[in-house]
Amino acid sequence: MTIFSKIIAGEIPSYKIAEDDRYFAFLDIFPLVKGHTLVVPKIETDNLFDLPAEYLEGILKFAQPIAKSIEKSFPCNRCGISVIGLEVPHAHIHLVPINTSNDLNFTKAKLRLSPDELKSVQEKILRNL
Repeated sequence: MTIFSKIIAGEIPSYKIAEDDRYFAFLDIFPLVKGHTLVVPKIETDNLFDLPAEYLEGILKFAQPIAKSIEKSFPCNRCGISVIGLEVPHAHIHLVPINTSNDLNFTKAKLRLSPDELKSVQEKILRNL
């Protein structure tokens, strides 16, 4: 069971943004910037492109309102999307508010937000969802 499956199952707490029968979205607790959100399918598949077609097709539809909320919630030119998938063997996409392409540079130092700051980010996104 991956750490993401444990988060989905509620075994590990998270700052949930959205959920349906196939997907779960939650804040990255070590974000590149405030608003950085992960979207994961509820099935364990390591590689995004190994997902069943209906999951692969649906992940962007599920992510779209979340991305729009992120754009409303944080000063940015747009919500960027990235597929890295090396740190956790569970397919996922990163939604990140960006102003430049360098804002999606995953080699940069990550933010260390307090639980109160993460809760505030979560509330902001949920208000605009």
